[in-house]
Amino acid sequence: MNYRVLLAGLAVSLALGGCATKPGNEASLKSGYAAEEPRHKPLKANDPVEMEPKKWLVADLETKELEDASGPHNLAGRTLEVSSLKDIRLADKEVILTFDDGPAPGKTERILATLDKFGVKAAFMMVGEMAQAHPATAREVLAHGDAIGSHTFRHPDLDKMTFDAAMTEIARGKDAVTKAIGTDVPFFRFPYLADSKRLRAAIAARDMVVMDVDIDSKDYFTSTPASVVDRTMKQLHQRGRGIVLMHDIHQRTVRMLPVLLSRLEKEGYKVVTLKYRREQAPATNLIAQADTRIMR
Repeated sequence: MNYRVLLAGLAVSLALGGCATKPGNEASLKSGYAAEEPRHKPLKANDPVEMEPKKWLVADLETKELEDASGPHNLAGRTLEVSSLKDIRLADKEVILTFDDGPAPGKTERILATLDKFGVKAAFMMVGEMAQAHPATAREVLAHGDAIGSHTFRHPDLDKMTFDAAMTEIARGKDAVTKAIGTDVPFFRFPYLADSKRLRAAIAARDMVVMDVDIDSKDYFTSTPASVVDRTMKQLHQRGRGIVLMHDIHQRTVRMLPVLLSRLEKEGYKVVTLKYRREQAPATNLIAQADTRIMR
């Protein structure tokens, strides 16, 4: 057993508390920053990972509020096949559930179980180091039929890196997740949502779909599960629809998810299942290629 890999995975899970977004314009999709609830300072590209688990375990001592997750449920919505970000068009009261930074053994499985009870699917944006350290958990996500994407290899702030270094980090993360689950991962999310037009264009050119964020649950704050649910629903009431950001590395997220899904169901929301659709080459090109072969 490679204990160094396992330890690194644990460190990432505990210390990278979540994709805390940067301060920004309130109208921006990247404005999921709440100064009134300070959290640990986001790691920079070359910062070392803190190895102090006790600091982060305190944040997981939360409330015991749960709701009955037994069925039948009517929360599942349509399946949306996409080949680019522009294809993700949601109707009113439609949401896409996403979880970043895992897989995290003991937490990711419980989140999958809750999703199954409500009959819905989510998209898991996996950190390469975590997938490499916990391939069995990563494959369990695949077996449940949820969408899977990559989230770089070690969760750095790509905005602090050169373009080439950032692309290397993105490729390394994608390769690690692909190797862990045995199939390609077409979705991608920027850590801390720190992107650039050049990086987005380069990723799109590699047939990857960038997953933005509309609703930031801020489950990385040291607040109760009930607070996470209330904060998420408040944003949904304002926007009416959107891609919801959560993290499957936090115990509070595991505990609040049944409550959130119950609230969504009671208020008439639908969870959209995300599927990747690879664009095919134009038929005219195929015909031209066939004609060329025949002439030869």
